[in-house]
Amino acid sequence: MPGSNPYDLGLEQSPVNYRPLTPLGFIARTAQVYPQRLAVIHGARRYNWSETYDRVCRLSSALKAAGIGRGDTVVLIAANTPEMIEAHFGVPMCGAVLCTVNTRLDPAAIAYILMHCEARLVISDTEYASAVGQALALLEHRPRVIDIDDSEGPGGERLGELDYEAFIGAASTDEHWQEPVDEWQPIALNYTSGTTGRPKGVVYHHRGAYLAALSNMLDWQMPRHSIFLWTLPMFHCNGWGFVWTMAVNAGTHVCLRRCEPQRVLSMIRQHGVTHYCGAPVVHAMLAHAPKEWKVGISHRVHGLIGGAPPQLPVIAALHRMGIDLLQIYGLTEVYGPAVVCAEHQEWSELSTDLLTERKGRQGVRYTAQEDMAVLDPEDFTPVPRDGRSIGEVMFRGNMTMMGYLKDPQATAEAFLGGWFHSGDLAVVHEDGYIQIRDRAKDIIISGGENISSVEVEEVLYRHPAVRTAAVVAMPHAKWGETPCAFVETSPDASIGEAELIAHCRSCLAHYKVPTRVIVGDLSKTATGKVRKVELREHALRLATRDAAIPID
Repeated sequence: MPGSNPYDLGLEQSPVNYRPLTPLGFIARTAQVYPQRLAVIHGARRYNWSETYDRVCRLSSALKAAGIGRGDTVVLIAANTPEMIEAHFGVPMCGAVLCTVNTRLDPAAIAYILMHCEARLVISDTEYASAVGQALALLEHRPRVIDIDDSEGPGGERLGELDYEAFIGAASTDEHWQEPVDEWQPIALNYTSGTTGRPKGVVYHHRGAYLAALSNMLDWQMPRHSIFLWTLPMFHCNGWGFVWTMAVNAGTHVCLRRCEPQRVLSMIRQHGVTHYCGAPVVHAMLAHAPKEWKVGISHRVHGLIGGAPPQLPVIAALHRMGIDLLQIYGLTEVYGPAVVCAEHQEWSELSTDLLTERKGRQGVRYTAQEDMAVLDPEDFTPVPRDGRSIGEVMFRGNMTMMGYLKDPQATAEAFLGGWFHSGDLAVVHEDGYIQIRDRAKDIIISGGENISSVEVEEVLYRHPAVRTAAVVAMPHAKWGETPCAFVETSPDASIGEAELIAHCRSCLAHYKVPTRVIVGDLSKTATGKVRKVELREHALRLATRDAAIPID
């Protein structure tokens, strides 16, 4: 018909030319193309990609036989083991949603997550049986439990009627797993503490997971068949998406239950590890390690650093060791890494000091993250590229969460104005690279994990002697940041730092407990608000006064 658009005729979407994007196809392809390549190393256990795919299919089949399907949530509370890798594929292959839980959480927090996500099945490592068992006891309806009895772990009580190997061992190897009906279908659920202490469930979709996995490989310029050491917890943003990335890469996962510097350096040497990533604390441990632990690593190693602004001396020290660091920045709500300090060839000609300064910036948007900007939060205008004007980092695009589970109000607030609001404040340099300056939210990032200052303050307020409490981040040579508490007590109270720390330890996960508690009068505004700016300065002075660990 004259005047009609020729591209509207006979070019319809169909199963022949369209399939929903999902990272699940990555492992099927790699198992077909590179079946005998080593996929997983864990202690004495070795699996090639064909064997790994078989185990993944068995898990999916076992879950379906257990009545798990689309819309159900399967929770994993586990270390960095093969079972965690397999769950990232096997759980969504049966249509369910994978929820990996922070193993450092206390029983009450675990119980809340299990209840909130309506967990149908829990796969739990026996190392964490005590906390998980206490959490299950708090629930009105207990989900089915499958135990991971890992020979590399310390062991523990069995909470379920089956262990993982028996669970998947009885299942078929049927490869006819479910593709998502739509790429907008949820694939994973991650809980973040936010600013209130009550975890919020961040929902990922298959499309975002697919694009995040590819972006990881592209933006890190990872060659195929890389050897990846799991120094990063797989429970954190699904291991920043690298479980799925390594299936694209057809590389090798080197599992690690505990991130200890001597063990990490030994495994880098033993297995020829080419890539690892983690929070600044991970890299600082390697930089501070004794010289004799570093002997024998002659190949180039690539590290990805994120979770908090890095310490520039650590970047310089690792560069001297032969470890090339790439700075990234992101949040749980944007699939982990979403900004990268993309390097330029001419940077290789810079002095160590200038190179370190460049690498200390957070960078530019990830390849598959359509939009990232530093905007005035009032009128959404971009801040000038002057390295001085501060705005809020905001995102939008396919690598942004679907929203918060069961919390439409929080989702609407996070998406106000058509952008996801990170709550982080940054400047933009002349070349368009952003650099984080502060956090609008009073979140403390310790070892890459979020700690709500409000949650810690609430615990302090439970002590009868505490009248006013304020918690801020204090720089820490090992963990990047730790909580530092400032407390005013009742006039007739006689209480010291040790007793208040013990009180916090009885109520909080260990990593949330303040490193220091300073008892005394707190400076306040005319309206009675504590001047947290002054407390941060005080905490910085305390950290500076403490003896710094020299870097070899």
